Amino acid sequence: MPAKKKAAASGAVARYDKLIATNPSIERKGDANPYTSLNGNMFTLLHQSRLAIRLPEAERERFLKKYKTTLFEAYGAVMQEYVAVPDSLLENTKELQKYLDASYEYAKTLKPKPTKKKR
Repeated sequence: MPAKKKAAASGAVARYDKLIATNPSIERKGDANPYTSLNGNMFTLLHQSRLAIRLPEAERERFLKKYKTTLFEAYGAVMQEYVAVPDSLLENTKELQKYLDASYEYAKTLKPKPTKKKR
């Protein structure tokens, strides 16, 4: 990875970690692709320096309009419940914190996924 891209990526990870630290109930997971999950349901993802946050429908619609963004896309697939967080908003931890908290609360309402057993 070129040094410039690596520096940008590490900056995004630092901002993501700062955001996650605002809620002590949330644990960051993953090294290459940091994410958060609850009961087997992922609710945030940092993919290639881009942040995705899973939101309930009404909150998602408001977010998309307010920040003029789109649903998050990774590997050519649209992640239906995830909004793409604009880079400028990732830098604003205080503003983004309410969406992280809303995402965490939404994740609590989702049906737990069974854990995959190691063979």
